Amino acid sequence: MKATDLEQRILKQSLLCTVMIAGFGIAVGILSSSVSIIFDGMFSALDAAMCSLSLLVTRLLRQETSRRFQHGFWHIEPLVLVFNGSLLSVLCFYAFINAVKGILEGGHELEFGWGIFYAVLVAAFCFFMFLRERRANRVIESELIGLDVKSWLMSACISSALLLAFSIAWLLERVGHGHLTPYIDPGVLAVLTLVLIPIPIGTVIGAIKEVLLITPEDLERELRELMQQLTSDYGFVSHSHYATRVGRGLFVEVHVVLPEAMEHVGVRQLDQIRDRISRAIGESGPDRWLTVAFTRDPRWL
Repeated sequence: MKATDLEQRILKQSLLCTVMIAGFGIAVGILSSSVSIIFDGMFSALDAAMCSLSLLVTRLLRQETSRRFQHGFWHIEPLVLVFNGSLLSVLCFYAFINAVKGILEGGHELEFGWGIFYAVLVAAFCFFMFLRERRANRVIESELIGLDVKSWLMSACISSALLLAFSIAWLLERVGHGHLTPYIDPGVLAVLTLVLIPIPIGTVIGAIKEVLLITPEDLERELRELMQQLTSDYGFVSHSHYATRVGRGLFVEVHVVLPEAMEHVGVRQLDQIRDRISRAIGESGPDRWLTVAFTRDPRWL
């Protein structure tokens, strides 16, 4: 099975599971009067919407280039990551504000039985999906599935924290400290949102770097070391290079000023240099755009 087909199948399965978790979470949250469970359900609902968008993007990425999109559709992938991460960040911030408001208002009572049942079931399922998708993505190496893996991990952590909090609240109620239990639900929600919000923010920052065509430091270092080695081997007068990543697309341009001794070398030898550069960069395939130009005039750098 092709990587893109496997990617779509995984995202479809994830979408179906996420919709089920979202509906279950919102329903149990209403039954148990738990704002943290409702937040978990809303988090899953938003994740389902983003998974649908990711699925659409994977279909676009499979299409051939066109007159209007001559470099393909790679730029859409980081845009989706920015949109997704931004929405998750806003949701976490809004939930944190509501949690603080709930604590200041004295909290509220909730049904711990429903909460513990929900947390056990959902935490186990989310950890299963996280491990399953992470294993599959080691082969596919998809940023979209990578984001989905993070979402399943976040959901699993939320449910695990809910299980711990509801269990503690249930014990407090049994040992005569029931006056503390109304603060458990909003307190857990506040802590969860503070812990989770750096994850989508990190995704947004990384994706914005791709949107702005900022060259990754490791890629720049590899190209610089490669060209220094080639300059030493062939005696190039000077050179320049430009590289960036956009989604799964890798774009590299290399311009070389040849020495006088190589002024009359044939195309075959220049192609050998190109081939050496290509092998050193790696990642050959339809997602890589590599241009290597040779000149004797430094003005063309």
